Amino acid sequence: MTSSGYNVTTPLLMGIHHIKFAVTDLDRSLRFYEAFLGAKRIPEADHKRTDDGSLYAYILEVQGLGCPLELQLHPEQAKRHRRFDPLTIAVKDRQGLEAWDDLLTEKNIRHSPIITAVQGWLILVEDPDQNRVGLQTLEKHGPELKPDEDNEWRKS
Repeated sequence: MTSSGYNVTTPLLMGIHHIKFAVTDLDRSLRFYEAFLGAKRIPEADHKRTDDGSLYAYILEVQGLGCPLELQLHPEQAKRHRRFDPLTIAVKDRQGLEAWDDLLTEKNIRHSPIITAVQGWLILVEDPDQNRVGLQTLEKHGPELKPDEDNEWRKS
């Protein structure tokens, strides 16, 4: 009910259209997300300014993400978002997360150790602009494990 007393039906949502990260260097960020998530650039979806044709965003396809990932050239915003983790991607279980930990280590991609989260386990990955992406298990642990709130990666 609204304040006027009428019932309001929430309009239908169709899922997430895309996710966007502000970056300081498009090509450097593209290389990172290619290495980290196997992302593929969709060149025909590049965003260019109408006035001068300058490129300001890449659109990437990431298998399993469920929506495109946009890297937008916006240096000032990228600096303000450092160490924030707006995106957390689901991983089936602890064993899957351990496989990610091994792969990230092998590729020399900056990431946290496996962290005990509130309802599972988590790895935080940091891109070249210090945007953070979480990989978190759908598998949950029991109440005997307390979240690792003191982990340096959990503090912004």
